Amino acid sequence: MKLLQTKLARYTAPQEAKAAGIYPYFRAISSEQDPEVIINGRKVLMFGSNCYTGLVNHPKIKEAAINAIKKYGTGCAGSPFLNGTLDIHKQLEARLAEYVGKEDAMIYSTGFEVNLGVVSCLTGREDYVIWDEQDHASIIEGKRLSFSQSLKYKHNDMESLEKQLQKCAPDKVKLIVTDGVFSMEGDVANLPEIVRLAKQYDATVMVDEAHGIGVFGKGGRGTCDHFGVTDDVDLIMGTFSKSFASLGGFIACDKEITNFLRHHSRSYIFTASITPASTAAANAALDIMESEPERQEHLWELTNYALEGFRNMGCEIGNTSTPIIPLFIRDNFKTFAITRDLLEEGIFVNPVVSPAVAPHDTLIRFSLMATHTKDQVTTALEKIQKVFRAHNIVP
Repeated sequence: MKLLQTKLARYTAPQEAKAAGIYPYFRAISSEQDPEVIINGRKVLMFGSNCYTGLVNHPKIKEAAINAIKKYGTGCAGSPFLNGTLDIHKQLEARLAEYVGKEDAMIYSTGFEVNLGVVSCLTGREDYVIWDEQDHASIIEGKRLSFSQSLKYKHNDMESLEKQLQKCAPDKVKLIVTDGVFSMEGDVANLPEIVRLAKQYDATVMVDEAHGIGVFGKGGRGTCDHFGVTDDVDLIMGTFSKSFASLGGFIACDKEITNFLRHHSRSYIFTASITPASTAAANAALDIMESEPERQEHLWELTNYALEGFRNMGCEIGNTSTPIIPLFIRDNFKTFAITRDLLEEGIFVNPVVSPAVAPHDTLIRFSLMATHTKDQVTTALEKIQKVFRAHNIVP
């Protein structure tokens, strides 16, 4: 066996979890990502999806994707930089810029590639990338590729952020990058204070709205709109793989920034363009988000109902105030075992263990969609209480 294989063979955690009957990943679904899905031939309530709008099975979105394939084919066979730009790409970019309140927008093939390609190339060797310690992995990978100095601040801690800003040379670029809604624990960034500090220290602000769009703000425009700081946030990132019920991502900002990114962002220049079907699906989803505010209203009704239910149950749910509800277990083995037991009870949830969170912060991630019913949430609360009691998580 070669050295690489010998080294990697020492990684046995998945095999150990499988042997213990608690391996929780790659559970094959044989139906749509609806509130109910089919796994191993049986119906299961889905509380692990990121599609907060619940649009992934909407007939108008399916029709738009099918029509795009009929007109444009299944792929672009090249990057946007060369032969991969379609008229529908440009049309969607214009709509997204207007939607989030920016001058211009660029579409990438995935949300991960947005953060990777933007954070890695905007700042130079003498500049700074300042990031929240619980930012998404794509932001962390982007700052790793950047030649800039990397400064981490404590999670949502504005005193820690200011201390990092004070370390920076006044005449150098300072890019503050934060999630709007943090994807694992569901809490919301303190954007008003981040913006205030950015003004004080002449910093640039980038907000990842992957989990904010479709949830916060008028017409689901995100946390920047919710807090009224859109004009003060320089770059707004979004993904199509969640509320937009598609695949891809975008960055919205002024034209000076997009002009630079279009000619320097490697994950944009050297990756094939988003497919016609994904583009049309995201565009149709945007139509629905803007025209059906009742979806967002229902999502918040369910969120508040579930939050109250988990608090009354005695669950530890941290600082969440969103449809992402962390149920802290604080033990890897128990987290996997509870995930298995809940699936047996007909409830699909996601386990979150290190390195996604610290080892002592392992949790079950429970997330809601606008297409869930109150009865389905009630059933989930009852099943979770049963399983949690069996594992001595709640009284």
